Amino acid sequence: MAGVTDYTFRELCRRFGAGLAVSEMMSSNPLVWQSEKSLNRMTHQNESGLRSVQIAGSDPIQMAEAAVFNVEHGAQIIDINMGCPAKKVNKKLAGSALLQYPDLVQQIIQAVVQAVTVPVTLKIRTGWDIEHKNGVQIAQIAQDNGIVALAVHGRTKACMYKGEAEYDTIRAIKQKVSIPVIANGDITTPEKARFVLDYTGADAVMIGRAAQGRPWIFREVVHYLQTGEHLASPSTGDVRDILLEHVRGLHQLYGEVLGPRIARKHVGWYLAEHDSEGMFRSEFNGIEQAQQQLDTLEVYFEQLLAAT
Repeated sequence: MAGVTDYTFRELCRRFGAGLAVSEMMSSNPLVWQSEKSLNRMTHQNESGLRSVQIAGSDPIQMAEAAVFNVEHGAQIIDINMGCPAKKVNKKLAGSALLQYPDLVQQIIQAVVQAVTVPVTLKIRTGWDIEHKNGVQIAQIAQDNGIVALAVHGRTKACMYKGEAEYDTIRAIKQKVSIPVIANGDITTPEKARFVLDYTGADAVMIGRAAQGRPWIFREVVHYLQTGEHLASPSTGDVRDILLEHVRGLHQLYGEVLGPRIARKHVGWYLAEHDSEGMFRSEFNGIEQAQQQLDTLEVYFEQLLAAT
């Protein structure tokens, strides 16, 4: 979710019921900490709720230093990423590539836990490929070395995001450890959240891609888990208001040049149902000016509302 779960998006998700919104993945390499991208990702001063910052890397000393640096800049929780399957991350032996090396996993966890006084959590996958699902072993190492909560995506590193997530390994992990376990992967509806919680015994669920263009999914899930009933979907006018707020926030966060470019993918997600053939998205992606983006969205929704 790097490049997606920035400050603006996290604030929306919290407002719509997310109990915890984790930051974008931060590299443990100190050479990139002062880059514009990293500085944007470290915007936590005015953030609501608990500030959980995710760090990634493979060197225990650098990871510990990154944890300290982010705590000094407002992090209240440090989350270690050992779940990202992206090639550009794995080729540096970070993310889910670390699952192949349990000894290094332990060294990193120990270094980070000892370096900070805030809680440290961990995100993993079930293993590095179908034949090597060592999630239970990694979970035990995590618990034994001070991790306070564990999020598990129900795929291996090799699976990337292909096929369907499996929850048997998450259930086995929950049965093995006593720390809170958070189930992740293919949780796209309130009913799926209920199923995954019941099947795995997990303490919570984590939603990622299903919230893209749909930050209100958290409100829907919370309501369903509490009542067994469905909330009505947001109206077209509600979607307009949420989307315009989101786009304005991106313009403010990233500026008049980068903001409109980043807004394009979010607009595509929000309007995927209405713009199934991508005609509006093609037009919208050619807009460079922030105000023109907002004006174009206003007109688009006026036409949608007039047609209903």
